[in-house]
Amino acid sequence: LESCGTRGRAPYDVVLTHGFVLDEKGQKMSKSLGNVVAPQDVMAKSGADILRLWVAASDYSDDLRIGPEILKTFSETYRKLRNTLRWMLGALAHFDAKVDTVAAEDMPELERLMLHALASLDAEVREAYASYEYRKVVSLLSQFMNTELSAFYFDIRKDALYCEAPSSAKRKAALTVIDHIFRCVTTWLAPIMSFTAEEAWLQRYPDAVSVHLATFPAVGDTWIDVDLERKWERIRAVRSVVTGALEIDRAAKRIGSSLEAAPIVHITDAALLGALEGVDLAEVCITSAITIVTTMPPADAFTLSDVPGVGVVFRAAPGRKCARSWRITEDVGSDPAYPDLSQRDAAAVREIEGRAA
Repeated sequence: LESCGTRGRAPYDVVLTHGFVLDEKGQKMSKSLGNVVAPQDVMAKSGADILRLWVAASDYSDDLRIGPEILKTFSETYRKLRNTLRWMLGALAHFDAKVDTVAAEDMPELERLMLHALASLDAEVREAYASYEYRKVVSLLSQFMNTELSAFYFDIRKDALYCEAPSSAKRKAALTVIDHIFRCVTTWLAPIMSFTAEEAWLQRYPDAVSVHLATFPAVGDTWIDVDLERKWERIRAVRSVVTGALEIDRAAKRIGSSLEAAPIVHITDAALLGALEGVDLAEVCITSAITIVTTMPPADAFTLSDVPGVGVVFRAAPGRKCARSWRITEDVGSDPAYPDLSQRDAAAVREIEGRAA
């Protein structure tokens, strides 16, 4: 009031207010009730970053609830985020960005799609931080790292990362994208999961001083590709039908791994067929092979009501299982020097052995 009266303005720019901290049942904390959750106890048991994650993900405009079950949920959220960072560190362990970086325009479509997603997310994260919407930051990063990365992009690209030859353009492009993703998500997480982000950053860049001295990476506007995003929405729709069919086959004990399948995919929708042109659908669906036909699916085909015009019929993958990639192909043993490997994997092993010699 004094500042308003003497200077005509409040002595601050922005005020953040929050309610009381209650137990998980919405009751006031009291020693007599035995429901007090002390921050020191949480940090001693779970670490400070889980407490920080709970704070950031809470709606501070209302009363805040905390308790063992709520903290257990955030411990699981934290574990998933940390595991994603660990996986990226492992994938990038031998990646030299100065030598192996691939330009965006030279990347496969899947890599360009992830750069588009990263650029789109960058704008949302910056806006959320600027407006103090930390809850939105946690939601955006959790969804991106768990759904878009772990359950989609990383799942598809594990074969290329683990089994392609070191000189593979696809593998180098994937590592370039993972490097971009790591730099972005680690700096985005740093204000919230400060200790975890610091640990990951110094593991990747041992000569750095601190992640907290780094700014959010500049993400190029040229990465935005709305047409590519729309195309891959159609591809992912087809993928959802195939993966749904594979789950039924797995439950019926027809397969143990998706690589044991080579399903027949019936597609009558012209837009979906057009989106799949030039795309290795077997790679996207993580099967050993896929046959696409344009006929109506038979009555016993697996379908999804929200993806009309697509039906999937099970077929076991023909050939032998590659001892390295586990894909079942008919060219396993075609290289006499590597009788248990597919032609691709034999060439990769030969290159690796040549480099080691």
